[in-house]
Amino acid sequence: VMTPEQIEDLLTWPILGVILGGRLGYVFFYQPAYYLSNPSEILMVWQGGMSFHGGALGVIFAAFIYTARHSIPRISAGDLVALGIFPGLLLGRIANFINAELWGRPTDAPWGVIFPGTAAQDCAGFVPGVCARHPSQLYEALIEGLILGLVILYVIHRQGALRVPGQVAGLFLAGYGVGRFIVEYFRQPDAQFFVNHPRGYALWLSDDIGLSMGQILSLPMVIVGLAVILVARQVAQRKAGA
Repeated sequence: VMTPEQIEDLLTWPILGVILGGRLGYVFFYQPAYYLSNPSEILMVWQGGMSFHGGALGVIFAAFIYTARHSIPRISAGDLVALGIFPGLLLGRIANFINAELWGRPTDAPWGVIFPGTAAQDCAGFVPGVCARHPSQLYEALIEGLILGLVILYVIHRQGALRVPGQVAGLFLAGYGVGRFIVEYFRQPDAQFFVNHPRGYALWLSDDIGLSMGQILSLPMVIVGLAVILVARQVAQRKAGA
């Protein structure tokens, strides 16, 4: 059983994990060649460049260290951390939209948004200066924050998911991975990926078929999340039958 102080600390430690993991994830996943040539810029977070997937790994690492130091069950702690993430995702993506960052691909949909200072990549065929884009930040806020959060709250309150340690953490990992994979079809890739491919894919079979870096990093989250759910249920069934 965790004390209130331990719960507060557990939710504080991941902040450092988010910052360090998010930055290092961006360095190694998105621009490794550049930062290997300019190592002094790796910790210059004020220049921009953070990765959610790297931040997620940072949170897991920070939680692992904290739970080890205080002899706290890691799986249950993981459920608690997962439960506290989705409000931050919801508000963080709304902030991205307000700050006109991490915008989407060009679109002629009526809800397209013209963001100030957007890059010219992928704008062929659109009127110069009027290249509306998908508000992919709001798509992420809806799918990764609101919908995923409501699903997690539902399985907790209606199905008692917290009684099966690991189930909430697994659901978050798999749910975020699926949501992010979908949104990546509408989200503008980082500029460096357009150097080798007209659509900004990191892995491709043709000009129109490929995967973005965000999709590549999301697939392991889905696989690991589903595996965690499966193992958590099997362990719970064995304990119930013992």
